[in-house]
Amino acid sequence: QVQLVESGGGLVQPGGSLRLSCAASGSIFRVNVMAWYRQAPGKQREWVAAVTAGGSTNYADSVKGRFTISRDNAKNTVYLQMSSLKPDDTAVYYCNAAVQSDYSSGYSQLWGQGTLVTVSS
Repeated sequence: QVQLVESGGGLVQPGGSLRLSCAASGSIFRVNVMAWYRQAPGKQREWVAAVTAGGSTNYADSVKGRFTISRDNAKNTVYLQMSSLKPDDTAVYYCNAAVQSDYSSGYSQLWGQGTLVTVSS
């Protein structure tokens, strides 16, 4: 069984930086797209950024230029470096990954448990 475990959330002041990590562990043959989503209080979950296995990245307009997504394929880990944080970035951040457990199986969309990021003075 594959699971995603996130870390790195916490309290940060406006303008500050924070780095989130999400590691996939278990029976893994291949990991395709890895992404970050977030859900602010009272709002729907929204997509933040994604990175392909080849390293191509995409970002939501609201975080472009401030957040950087990256991955370490050897460690099946995705990162989200967040800078110039704003109070509006306050949310629970979830990682998502398309994981293939063995060569004959299809991809499963997996979610982490979420990590809280609070931007406040």
